[in-house]
Amino acid sequence: MHLTNPRTLAQFDYDKGETAENIALEPDGSALVTFALAHKVVRIAKDGTAHDLATLPEVADAATPLGGPLATGIVRTYDGTLYVNYATGTEANGVYRITADGAVSKFADLPADAFPNGLAFDRRLGFLYAADSALGTVWRISTHDGTVIPWAGGPALRPTSFAGANGIKVHRNAVWASNTDAGTLLRIPIQDDGTAAAIETRALGLDGIDDFTFPGHDETVLAALHGPNEVVLVRPEGTHTTVLSAKDGLAGPTAVGVRGQKAYVTSASFVAEVKKPDLLTADIEKGEDAAQEPAEAAQPGEAAQPGKPQQPAAPVKPAEAQQPAAPAKPAAPAQPGEPREAGPGLRKGEEVGEALGG
Repeated sequence: MHLTNPRTLAQFDYDKGETAENIALEPDGSALVTFALAHKVVRIAKDGTAHDLATLPEVADAATPLGGPLATGIVRTYDGTLYVNYATGTEANGVYRITADGAVSKFADLPADAFPNGLAFDRRLGFLYAADSALGTVWRISTHDGTVIPWAGGPALRPTSFAGANGIKVHRNAVWASNTDAGTLLRIPIQDDGTAAAIETRALGLDGIDDFTFPGHDETVLAALHGPNEVVLVRPEGTHTTVLSAKDGLAGPTAVGVRGQKAYVTSASFVAEVKKPDLLTADIEKGEDAAQEPAEAAQPGEAAQPGKPQQPAAPVKPAEAQQPAAPAKPAAPAQPGEPREAGPGLRKGEEVGEALGG
């Protein structure tokens, strides 16, 4: 698999807080993008024009690693409802819902000391999963009633300096998460009773990994690495190849989305020397099986050349499990991989409306 013909679909203004953090794609090819610092959601049409959809509430006393409140992960459900993580460092922390008419309401509470980052939706079971970069926890939120439980946690998800669990996706009956500080890609199987099995480390050496996506039905991943300013192809056995870089228009990539044969990459420019946040697109060309491609990165649009391999394949091994960080209200969870009672969740938002199907 290769990404070819990279081009900038939309350019944003860093000084206005238009730091493109996360992405969800609509059936017509439009992209829904969160601007972290401006704490808003915009729709980018196929021609690159931007339209504001919603702005999350102002929080005067916000305290986050970047200072003010941050709109982070976003998902779109089958009926067009949007869910967005809002990190504020206050009681305003949580998951917010944006309806088709643009109405914004708080859907579920998260602890004030949490840093909700990536967000994923399990259409089959009707759950949202939020990656907490501060507490090293994956929170599970019911889209039916807003109930929140700490679903998985432990050292594999925790930060060591800045951000632990960051990107997150649901794929083939498992929750996948990245740990930015550790540079790892993790897999957490969903057991028959809905609880988390032991965490598996599936790839290592992914410096500054942020969010990611699955471009197909197998376990091949396209991941944004904001540290080296790259998008990499991570093969099922754990090796990786660079498929996009700064010369293609990346400026501190934060997330990747795929629809059809096109990839979309957001760049926030948080760690970039030149602050040029943007939305980039590229065409997906599928050649030989990803596992058969050489480890040395090919330049987009050019044939791969043999060379020294990048990060060797990581063995699939359970990461050390540990009690998830204590939430504000629910009872302590069981160890990941052990039976876990559903128990009471955190209180749901005051404006939770009709339940959504899974």
